[in-house]
Amino acid sequence: QVHLVESGGGLVQAGGSLRLSCQASGSDRSFGNMGWHRQAPGKPRELVALITSGGNTNYAEAVKGRFTISRDNAKNTVYLQMNSLKPEDTAVYYCVAVTYGAHWGQGTQVTVSS
Repeated sequence: QVHLVESGGGLVQAGGSLRLSCQASGSDRSFGNMGWHRQAPGKPRELVALITSGGNTNYAEAVKGRFTISRDNAKNTVYLQMNSLKPEDTAVYYCVAVTYGAHWGQGTQVTVSS
């Protein structure tokens, strides 16, 4: 059974940085696309960033230039470096990894104070 464990969320002041990590396990083959979504209170879940197994990336317009997604295929781990954080980045961040379908983590809270 595929299992995703996220870490790195927390409380930070506006302008600060956080790094999220998500380690995936339990698949008998390598993971394809991996990424991060987020959901703020009262809003739908939205894509933040995506990275393919080959390292191609895609970002939401709202985070371009501030967030960087990367992965370590040997560790089945995806990272999200978040810089210049804004209060509107406050949300629960969910990791997703694709293998035999999409699998989601439990989510980690990111709170940015003004």
